[in-house]
Amino acid sequence: MGFIDTIKERAKQDVKTIVLPESMDRRTFEAAEVVLKEKIANLIIVGTEDVVAENSKGLDISGARIINPYDFYKTQDYIDVFYELRKAKGMTPEKAKDLIMNDYMYYACMMVKFGDADGVVSGACHSTAATLKPSLQIIKARPGTKMVSGFFVMCVPDCEFGADGTFIFADAGLNQNPNPEELAAITDSSAKSFEMLVGQKPICALLSHSTKGSAKHPDVTKVTDAVNILKMNYPHIMADGELQLDAALVPEVAKLKAPGSTVAGNANVLIFPDLDAGNIGYKLVERLGKAEAYGPLTQGMNKPINDLSRGCSPADIVGVIAITCVQAQNRRL
Repeated sequence: MGFIDTIKERAKQDVKTIVLPESMDRRTFEAAEVVLKEKIANLIIVGTEDVVAENSKGLDISGARIINPYDFYKTQDYIDVFYELRKAKGMTPEKAKDLIMNDYMYYACMMVKFGDADGVVSGACHSTAATLKPSLQIIKARPGTKMVSGFFVMCVPDCEFGADGTFIFADAGLNQNPNPEELAAITDSSAKSFEMLVGQKPICALLSHSTKGSAKHPDVTKVTDAVNILKMNYPHIMADGELQLDAALVPEVAKLKAPGSTVAGNANVLIFPDLDAGNIGYKLVERLGKAEAYGPLTQGMNKPINDLSRGCSPADIVGVIAITCVQAQNRRL
């Protein structure tokens, strides 16, 4: 059984309620039909009746709960609490109403805040910033978390590397240029996410254009500093760097470039030095390696709020919904 099929089966064991705020996108309903048919999750779709009817033509979404913000009995409560949450930041009652009524991601996050749903999946037709800004304002980071970060689960077909071709790539969706302390925190969160979702021991490679001092540059130093922080503050994590990608994955190359490293040649969690590298890397593997890419998923939030690539397929949305359910079952992530 492949990764996403295993995740779907886990989701079915303790069915959670997920909000889908993008009722303006046909892919939302194509995914919803599959999720409902397979009983992966209970679904709430936020939208007006006419928009939902138009975009779901020919699809069976009868099992979903449709919430129209204009007549739902809790809408004013959502507005009032959102205003209270943000008034110290200059929020007014009028602005709170405008955001809640016209940006359904805010509405969806308030549903999770109130406990009316367990998680949110959005981003098929909105940017990552538009998806995550409401999440950070309303759901916020989990207490004690050092950094909210984004990751992709990558499933590469016919691949002998990683966990039978399954990897986590981080941060590939949120933090532009993390410093060494932030890279270490991202590694910690990613190791936990890998263990929870994949069920195998995380082996974390902190990537660079250099392997073990083959190049000298501040960007390389940033990575080696992060590794030192990991060894000091997160000694339980199996991590090493700096490593070039081939040294991280290929045992034969690892023996030449990083002899003695227990991570080199065995990595299944790839930590990129910045967002450019992470985002480019995941898209290369997805498009040229024909990998399944699920994300960007978030880690470190109070409750699971997950993003989608705007190039996602309905099957990608189904997968992210299933992952969100499993995250909701394991709230520590």
